[in-house]
Amino acid sequence: MNPLYLRRKRANAIVSGLCVAAAAFGVGWLTMILATLFINGASGISLQIFTQNTPPPGSTEGGLLNAITGSLLMTVIGVGLGAPLGLLAGTYLAEYGRYDRLTPVIRFINDILLSAPSIIIGLFIYGAVVIPMGRFSAIAGALALAVIVIPVVVRTTEDMLLLVPNPLREAASALGLPRSLVIRRVAYRAARAGLVTGVLLASARVAGETAPLLFTALSNQFFSLDLTRTMANLPVTINNFVQSPYDYWKQLAWSGALLITLAVLALNIGARMLSAERTKQ
Repeated sequence: MNPLYLRRKRANAIVSGLCVAAAAFGVGWLTMILATLFINGASGISLQIFTQNTPPPGSTEGGLLNAITGSLLMTVIGVGLGAPLGLLAGTYLAEYGRYDRLTPVIRFINDILLSAPSIIIGLFIYGAVVIPMGRFSAIAGALALAVIVIPVVVRTTEDMLLLVPNPLREAASALGLPRSLVIRRVAYRAARAGLVTGVLLASARVAGETAPLLFTALSNQFFSLDLTRTMANLPVTINNFVQSPYDYWKQLAWSGALLITLAVLALNIGARMLSAERTKQ
């Protein structure tokens, strides 16, 4: 047999083995983390988690109702503010400014924001919103999450719109449609699944953020819907409870972490399903 063929076969086997080992190493650690989370968190899941507020120190009765509500509220507001801005910016990059000199600059800045540590964004909102207001608030927390959402939606929107074939736009323009209607009725419809996927991925990105909320919304032990005050939320509550000396608080922290993990998993599965549907089409 040809020695060159044997060497290439051995090299291929070695590289393939290293790739499989690396994949198994990563999946193994992920499996252990998820298994630990489910073992410790599932035992604390009960109706009480969803119907009672966080307990006072030393209490063995309580739940995470206020923290879950606060997290949902700030996440919805953050995505509601950030997603439209990201959609418009991504549309500009893909449709109006595709060949402008300013586009590479905007894209570069967006990439920096996309990879920036979330704690930096939290510090920025702290200086821009919290200090002028004179107090921490849910509004500041939602704004911090919105800033994280924007670059994610910008990138996915631009990528999805660039995948829409130009002949579709040209055919619509040939019928006399203005540019804005071509984008709304042709480009957006063709890329709809991808655009929704980007919003879902952005939601999953901010669902478990802790650092920005530590500098903006903080947390409290009470149920509140006042956006101008501190508001309980799952990430900060978990961070506080896991460092406490109370066993019941630590159990609530495990259960809260499991809830966030399941929420992020559901969002990612939804994004994958939409992405698969777009690929089939």
